[in-house]
Amino acid sequence: MRTLTRLSVPVAAAALLLAGCSSTAGDGPTTDPGGEETTGTETPAAVDLLTEGVLTVCTNPPYEPFEYEEGGEIVGLDIDIVREIANDLGADLEVVVTGFDGIQSGAALEARQCDIVASGITITEERALNMDFTDPYFDATQALLVPAGSGLDSLDAIRDLEVGVQQATTGLDWAVEQGLDTIEFEDLGLQIEALRNGSVDAVINDYLVLLPFEGDQFEVTTQFDTGEQYGFGVRKGNEALLTAANATLARIAADGTYDTLYEQYIGKAPTD
Repeated sequence: MRTLTRLSVPVAAAALLLAGCSSTAGDGPTTDPGGEETTGTETPAAVDLLTEGVLTVCTNPPYEPFEYEEGGEIVGLDIDIVREIANDLGADLEVVVTGFDGIQSGAALEARQCDIVASGITITEERALNMDFTDPYFDATQALLVPAGSGLDSLDAIRDLEVGVQQATTGLDWAVEQGLDTIEFEDLGLQIEALRNGSVDAVINDYLVLLPFEGDQFEVTTQFDTGEQYGFGVRKGNEALLTAANATLARIAADGTYDTLYEQYIGKAPTD
């Protein structure tokens, strides 16, 4: 069983990355070469955003604790980390809800729907052909959610059963590789509803996103160590934004912000 670990960015590199990145926000009003006063909230020219002064992120809730709706807004660990990137750019954050297939395939980026994608995206070689990934920020495992008391607690136990998986995900790929009988759903919410109404016998998805559904009705009975890591994606060749995002990841690892967000959305931050 894999222990969830903290941000996988070398802390020692934080100062170097931040010093080399021109995409940090100013601390207050400055004067431009023409003598006009500007605020510290303008997007640095080095990072070309779809909308000036706004970092647009594509995400696909519900995927708690990474992205989900609360009080009419999309919140979560992914959203708050990307907000840190926006803050370092001196930009506002705009969240665009998008289908996961378009996110993981890079299509949303190529269509200029957003500047960055953040949706619990596992870094894979195939996906890296269509987008550039930041440094990894989260280690993940797949897990099995089943009706409470069903006794389904292993891969062998579900081999002859119908298993709900989320389309276009590494969970789907892994389940197919194991020879499971899978039924695909567009998002996590539809997976859970199918388990609730008996359309499937079990559900496979990332461990943390299944935990909120544990209770009298469902239980997570096992994890599958698939060696996955999450990253944020930017359009191929967008080196300025990639550098800025990695600088922010290094900063929040060094200054404790990542641990604070981890504790807020997940629990006690890991120590390794």
